[in-house]
Amino acid sequence: VQLQASGGGLVQAGGSLRLSCTASESVFSINVMGWYRQAPGQERELVATITSGGNTNYADSVKGRFTISRDNAKNTVYLQMNSLKPEDTAVYYCNAAWYYNAYGNIRRSDSWGQGTQVTVSS
Repeated sequence: VQLQASGGGLVQAGGSLRLSCTASESVFSINVMGWYRQAPGQERELVATITSGGNTNYADSVKGRFTISRDNAKNTVYLQMNSLKPEDTAVYYCNAAWYYNAYGNIRRSDSWGQGTQVTVSS
């Protein structure tokens, strides 16, 4: 599946942005979809994930400010980001993950979007 991320941009601290990630096929069968981010000189880190059942998980640094949601009918996952801080500045990547059983072992397969830049000015 191909993922197309959009919605990044430049915003002042305290502002909001909504990222969208649209998949080339149905997201209904994707086990987990999520957003990760990578700031310059830092490793990529998890921001938020949502399972096919709607269960969500957030990094502590974004809890209460970011909300992840998915619209299976539109093959799209969203990340609503409120109360943005300069430390949220990063390239944000959309991720789709599938888990499957391979000879008794649980394996994971990933697909990544191209990334969208989010810059928060102070």
